[in-house]
Amino acid sequence: MTIPIKNITQEEQEPEVLCSNCEACCCRLEVVILTDTGVPEHHIAYDQWGGETMLRLDDGWCSAVDRETLMCTIYENRPLICREFEMGSYECRDEREAILGK
Repeated sequence: MTIPIKNITQEEQEPEVLCSNCEACCCRLEVVILTDTGVPEHHIAYDQWGGETMLRLDDGWCSAVDRETLMCTIYENRPLICREFEMGSYECRDEREAILGK
């Protein structure tokens, strides 16, 4: 009798990243604002050369993140890089591992 061997893919080894378990790790990264998407002025920080980034609070989190829900309060006006950063992508999983050790 032969027992079939199943190849386990990386997706099967790691839990899927969903809105319910995301933990908003990317919202702790520095986000450069490259295009005008309508980010409210009170969420913008300026560097010494006038470059715009999303304001991060003393705890390192983006000022636009609701700390109770971990959801973006300016989702419709979020920066381009936030729009392009895909939940569950390699970059997402890499940041999660760096921040959470997962």
